[in-house]
Amino acid sequence: MKELLWDKTLSVDVLEIDQDHRRLLELFNRLGHATEEGEPQAYIEALMDELISCTAWHFQHEERLMEKYDYPGLDEHRAEHQELISSGKALQQQLQRSGAPLSAQEIEFLEHWLSAHIYGADMALGSHLAEVM
Repeated sequence: MKELLWDKTLSVDVLEIDQDHRRLLELFNRLGHATEEGEPQAYIEALMDELISCTAWHFQHEERLMEKYDYPGLDEHRAEHQELISSGKALQQQLQRSGAPLSAQEIEFLEHWLSAHIYGADMALGSHLAEVM
């Protein structure tokens, strides 16, 4: 399993957002390892739930900062958040219905789900916040 490791390339240069991202990477890695090691399905589902819940909380955190600091890309960023949560919840429901462990393809989807958002939309947000905070 490929781990997502924190390094400077993932930093958006806003400490509180970076701390959230580190937590999300940690949960993703736990989920991947649990799947790879054949942990009980209930445990994997609990980790998936925690990843989705923490991601939703983190997105609310970012949106509060965007509102406070008049981020010009708020609507687009919020729409991306909604799409990401919807796709994550769809995967979560599929996992619960099937009772099967996450596949390598689904783990790869989650990796992209996290990293693409950080490298894309969150970097732009971080640049804005660094200027105004």
